[in-house]
Amino acid sequence: MNHAMLLDCTLRDGAYLIDKKFGRNAINGIIAGLMDSGVDLIEIGFLQNEGFGEGKTVYKNSKDAEEYVPNDKKDTLFTVLADYSRYSIDNLDDYTGKSFDAVRACFFKKERYDVIDFCKSIKAKGYKLFVQPVDILGYSDSELIEFINMINTLEPYCLSIVDTFGSMYIDDLQRVFSLIDHNLIGSCKIGFHSHNNMQMSSALSQEFVRMSFGKRKVVVDATLSGMGRGAGNTPLELIAQYMVTKYNYNYDMDAILDVIDGYMDNIRSKCAWGYDTNYFIAGTYSAHVNNIAYLKNKSSIRYKDIRYILNKIGAQPRKRYNYDLLDSTYMNYINSDIDDSEVVARLKSELGNRNILVIAPGKTATAEVDRIIEYKNKNNAIVITVNFMYDAVASDYMYFSNVKRYQYWKSDRKFDSVKKIITSNITNKPEPNELVVSFVDLVKCGWECLDNSTILLLRLLDKLDVNSIAIAGFDGYDIAKPNYAVEELELSNVRDTEKSILLNKEIREMLTDYIELRKSNCKIKFITDSRFADIIGDNNE
Repeated sequence: MNHAMLLDCTLRDGAYLIDKKFGRNAINGIIAGLMDSGVDLIEIGFLQNEGFGEGKTVYKNSKDAEEYVPNDKKDTLFTVLADYSRYSIDNLDDYTGKSFDAVRACFFKKERYDVIDFCKSIKAKGYKLFVQPVDILGYSDSELIEFINMINTLEPYCLSIVDTFGSMYIDDLQRVFSLIDHNLIGSCKIGFHSHNNMQMSSALSQEFVRMSFGKRKVVVDATLSGMGRGAGNTPLELIAQYMVTKYNYNYDMDAILDVIDGYMDNIRSKCAWGYDTNYFIAGTYSAHVNNIAYLKNKSSIRYKDIRYILNKIGAQPRKRYNYDLLDSTYMNYINSDIDDSEVVARLKSELGNRNILVIAPGKTATAEVDRIIEYKNKNNAIVITVNFMYDAVASDYMYFSNVKRYQYWKSDRKFDSVKKIITSNITNKPEPNELVVSFVDLVKCGWECLDNSTILLLRLLDKLDVNSIAIAGFDGYDIAKPNYAVEELELSNVRDTEKSILLNKEIREMLTDYIELRKSNCKIKFITDSRFADIIGDNNE
């Protein structure tokens, strides 16, 4: 008899990516295809108190889920997941055999004592009970043994090893499995649910099947094409093929691939998942991926900065996400605050009462170069470029507040010959031809993308009593077109619709804030096309 069972949780774990709305046809088709493949368990969604809707894999009770469970289940077990903090167990009706067969109780470590009665109620209503503790690596050995002794009295169907943050290596899994196997009652299966933050999901799932052979019946979670929030999960097709090849399981691989062909490409057109460096960092620090996503919105930040910040805030806070804490830690990190009064006074003497031409690195800086040259010559303007070298017009100053851009252009042969205004997050030990101003004085919190370089420069110019400001190349972001004057500056993240919308929204808000609160009355206008030109309003000449 097979010792390992496959549980597909695409309709539950994958549901996070599409607001849980697969649509009726897709739900029914995926379930039918998975049943044809011989997958042992199918998780069809969530039990929640709210969030229901047409074609969504969210249910209040078994009656709500009945429509998706076929009359003939064959040998398939159907499961749902109930998050202890989001579901009132009073809403769960008694088991009838017409709907799901098992409930997986999910909970945080701090809830482990409170969840016992919740679990008892699931069993009392006739369902098989899965116990799903979030972040198993967050338990010490003694805490885990204590918890196992508690749930042994419940006699659950399965206790799962949940690698919530995708932080496990092979030896971690071996250690946790051995500890659970030694202390868990023999009638209870051990499950494994992984996330692919460090590209380990498939290897860990294979090892889980291998090391449990001859010891314990187990359940392996997987999803079609690895669909899941962030880096995703163990791909069903990979672990099924492993079990077919190495242990002679009889899963129908063609049926699995038919489901992928029929549904997953369409789903991928609506959302994305899979490994990238952000998820690697989340995995190495057992951190919620929202922390990394939030910090990456700060254009000057580097991966090593993120590592520092995650380490600084501590193990428990980074398992959730507190954006105020991230912002304050980030600000403290880059708070190499300096007294820049002498530099500001020097800049005021050099730029005061002058016409300033700010050239940001947007595409119009090259597409509308004639307009830029005409303005410079007509107004005898001082040219300040933002985070890049501009070939069309000689720069009087280059401004840098983005450390990655500074490092990139530092290797340019013309770099040393141009005066530079740089912010103190880059350095407080200037090279020749570098004037350092306080980064902290120019940054305002309240936005994810709070360190937009052009906005920071405008705030600096507000201190310098300049005569006028003309802005070029401050275009905003477009997912369908090149965004930068120099091809080497293009970024992949602005090709993401949600990311570009956020950037444009926050730049608009920050520019509006600057216009409304600036102390200077100098004229300001855009001289190249910009999606933000309307914000200038009456200030425009």
